[in-house]
Amino acid sequence: MAEQRRDQRDARDEEAHAWAELLATARRTVTDGLVVGTSGNVSVRVGDTVLVTPSGVPYDRLTPDDITGVDLQGRQTLGTLVPTSELPMHLAVYRSGDAGAVVHTHAVHATAVSLLVPELPAVHYMTAALGGAVRVAPYATYGSHELAENMLRALADRSACLLRNHGTITYGQTLAQAYDRTAQLEWMCRLWLTASSVPGLTPSLLTEPQLTEVADRLRGYGQPDAR
Repeated sequence: MAEQRRDQRDARDEEAHAWAELLATARRTVTDGLVVGTSGNVSVRVGDTVLVTPSGVPYDRLTPDDITGVDLQGRQTLGTLVPTSELPMHLAVYRSGDAGAVVHTHAVHATAVSLLVPELPAVHYMTAALGGAVRVAPYATYGSHELAENMLRALADRSACLLRNHGTITYGQTLAQAYDRTAQLEWMCRLWLTASSVPGLTPSLLTEPQLTEVADRLRGYGQPDAR
């Protein structure tokens, strides 16, 4: 019995820590100009529970007591606030792979690109870090299962996609990784829009072999595992 109580306490502590990190990430999307008001949403998986930002509540008003969680079928297991209306997209990502966190924004440059092309051209080698040229998912009403299905197809073999007339979605093993991918995607969209706006000139694009070479190099990028 004591061991069971200890496990329950540990689980609550883990959820509380994850919720604090989720709130910090959600607030950062506002600070960095990736969302306006209550648009966009963030989630993180803790075991079989998905902690997610609630619907229509400004992030700066959320507190540790507002923790909101659902199971992988969407049944609410934590809190009383209604989860984000984009819950179907988040759950679709978690059920389809090993994602640990999902970030959805209405970033301006990325949303603009979604109006113009079927995929973001490979204007920078960091395209490889997202799995390849970032596709645009066809438009569907927000919060719908149709949108979630369109998103999954666009995410095949990718960690990010654009949502036509809507915004972005990225995932990662951690909230930090998912957020970094969102920021990188927005930067590349801004780069392409800037370069393609110069009259009489066409941006040069990277080839598939070039992206493959970068992908191989990125596997060894960063510090070696300290363990």
